[in-house]
Amino acid sequence: MARKKVKVAYITNNSARKATFKKRKRGMMKKMDELSTLCGIDACAIVYNPFDSRPEVWPSKSGVEKVLNKFKNMSVIEKNRKMLSQETYLRGMISKASEQLNKVRMQNREKELKVAMYQSLTTGTPQFQNLDPTDIDVLGRLINQKLNEIDKKGKSLTGEEMIKNQKKDVQASYTKNASNSTTNNQMIVAKSS
Repeated sequence: MARKKVKVAYITNNSARKATFKKRKRGMMKKMDELSTLCGIDACAIVYNPFDSRPEVWPSKSGVEKVLNKFKNMSVIEKNRKMLSQETYLRGMISKASEQLNKVRMQNREKELKVAMYQSLTTGTPQFQNLDPTDIDVLGRLINQKLNEIDKKGKSLTGEEMIKNQKKDVQASYTKNASNSTTNNQMIVAKSS
C-alpha cells in the first residue's frame, strides 16, 4: 500500500516536530552513508538543531574536518564550477523550461499550418489570408519538406520498378536459356539416334 503524500509545512507541535526531526535526520544520515559507500565519495553533514546545544556531525568530527579541508584546498575555479546556488539552479531550470515551451509552440504552429495546408488542398480555396511573414516562412519550409518526401517516395518507387523489370528480364533470359538447352539436348539425342 502506498504511503499518502506528506504536506511539507512547518510543524507547530513541539513534540511532533522533535520526533519528525529525529526520524528524518536518521534517514538523511543513512542516505549519506549509502551514497558515500556506493559511489566511493567523501561526504559529510553538519546539523544544527534547536533541541541540542552542540551541532551533530556525520560521519565523525575528523571525517568532517577532512572533507572541509579538501574543499577549502580546491582552487576557486574548481569550487565555483562544482557549486550551484539556488539562483543559478532556478535560472537554468527557467531557461530549460523556456526552450521547451518555444519548441512546443513551434510544433503546434507547424501542426496548425499543416491543417491549413491540407484544408486548402482538399477544398481548393486558400486558407492563408491571415498569415504573418514568419508563418509564411514556416509554411514554405513545410511545403518543401513534403515535396522532398514525395520525391524520395517517387525515386524509391522508380527503383522498385527497375528491380521488378530486372527480375523479369532475368526470368525471361533464364526461361529462354532453359528452352534453348532443352531444344539443343533434343537435337543431340536425335543426331545420336
